[in-house]
Amino acid sequence: MSAHPIDRGVTGDTVWRFPLGLVLGGIAAGLLSVLPFWNGLIQMWQYWIDSPEYSHCLLIPPIAAFLVWQQKDRLERLPFTGSWWGVALLLVSGLLLVAGQLGTLYILVQYAYLVSLYGLVLSFLGWRAFRIIAIPLLILALMIPLPAFFLFNLSAELQLLSSEFGVFVIRMFGISVFLEGNVIDLGGYKLQVAEACSGLRYLFPLMTLGFLMAYFYKGTLWKRVLLFLSSMPITVIMNSVRVGIIGVTVEHWGIAMAEGVLHEFQGWMIFMVSVALMAGEIAILNRIGQQQGTWRQLFAVELPASTLAGAPRRTRQPPASFVAAGAILLILVVAAFSIPRPVEVLPSRSSFAEFPMVLGQWHGIRQPLERIFMDQLQLDDYVLADYVNGAGDSTNFYVSWYNSQRKGQAVHSPRACLPGGGWQIKSFAQRTLPGVTIDGEPLRVNRAMVEQGNQRELVYYWFVQRGRIIDSEFAVKWYLFWDAVTRHRTDGAMVRLMTALAPDGDESQGDRQLTDFASRVARELPRYIPK
Repeated sequence: MSAHPIDRGVTGDTVWRFPLGLVLGGIAAGLLSVLPFWNGLIQMWQYWIDSPEYSHCLLIPPIAAFLVWQQKDRLERLPFTGSWWGVALLLVSGLLLVAGQLGTLYILVQYAYLVSLYGLVLSFLGWRAFRIIAIPLLILALMIPLPAFFLFNLSAELQLLSSEFGVFVIRMFGISVFLEGNVIDLGGYKLQVAEACSGLRYLFPLMTLGFLMAYFYKGTLWKRVLLFLSSMPITVIMNSVRVGIIGVTVEHWGIAMAEGVLHEFQGWMIFMVSVALMAGEIAILNRIGQQQGTWRQLFAVELPASTLAGAPRRTRQPPASFVAAGAILLILVVAAFSIPRPVEVLPSRSSFAEFPMVLGQWHGIRQPLERIFMDQLQLDDYVLADYVNGAGDSTNFYVSWYNSQRKGQAVHSPRACLPGGGWQIKSFAQRTLPGVTIDGEPLRVNRAMVEQGNQRELVYYWFVQRGRIIDSEFAVKWYLFWDAVTRHRTDGAMVRLMTALAPDGDESQGDRQLTDFASRVARELPRYIPK
């Protein structure tokens, strides 16, 4: 539908036009703005192509361009005064670019590009015009992939929620079912609520769609915010319903109901139902409060009004702030190609295939990781073995090694992984192991007591990151960035020890056992996890 300029809050009759030189300058600035951030943008594009969670991002740039074009009739009535705050944003983007390029951390480069884009636009338009298209530009933030460690933790939490709510749905149909972490046991079949079923494939597209629906909705601000935020619980609930439906259909018609084209079709149907629920939410919100109207009045996609015939024309001139921003952009281009792209240092190390299976009185047997875990962890080397000592005590030993953690591969914390296997963390603390050192540094570990049914396990784990023994997941991320910039290294490992305890057994025996095993492992690890 079209709207008259007065209806859209446009005042004044003067229409501002762009001279050809300014148009060409704007195009040149847009093209130049891509060059310094090229590596990060290529990596982002690869995410869009390879990751189903982000495939919808291909549509975000053209959608943002359409939303800006919608405001054409308002923008052409405003003089563009420019703003020096845009120049400040460009300087900030330059700092992010340098940090991202030195550390080869693509997410910093991607956000740096977005900040530079905002800075260029603000330096040209000025605040008054920038506010008109601020929301259309904000949607571009939804196209940048989340950090890998955050995405993994979010996926793990959503898997657990989907499993629990899915089992609730299955039981509503009178079907006996047992849940262990992300494994739904129907008796005849076991369903694994894998990462692909976590709901992220719905969450990010539905959040983007919720953002657009809130933008087009003409309700009060709180209604629009509620509409956008509701996309998240709707995703979780509907994905859980999908898991429940799969469980019910598998119970009655076999495992084929959870595979192939039918499985994908169920996903599309659930997504469309989620969209319908959000549309229904708008209908309900329309009936709340004093601001009421028809659906067409409160939710519509407007097109820009035509330029009034005979309106006086004026030619725009480039603001000084935009000229300065262009100069800074040229400096960023030169700097981006002048700063040497560091080659990542890969330390010399022995393969875990050589890790000894005899450690004093402990004798081990290697175990292979299943392909599903290898695909999810994306590690470069590992050792998984069960060790038994002369007294019959057993310890499960696992180390994951990554040559590089820059492009999304990263150590996974047991604190996030164990609940997915059905284990409940009953206690969690840090503990310094008496008399145990690695490279002369006291070994401080995370200690977790976990339970599953009547089973109990004591878990020790720690991170070894370029010579540091770390027990904090957040410290791992900080040192990852710092070492990438200062040492050009992002290799690292996670070490985990587990032992079973009797249901009413003494935890102190498990502590002594794991401490003894850790003391023997600590002597061997430096060969495989170099400092």
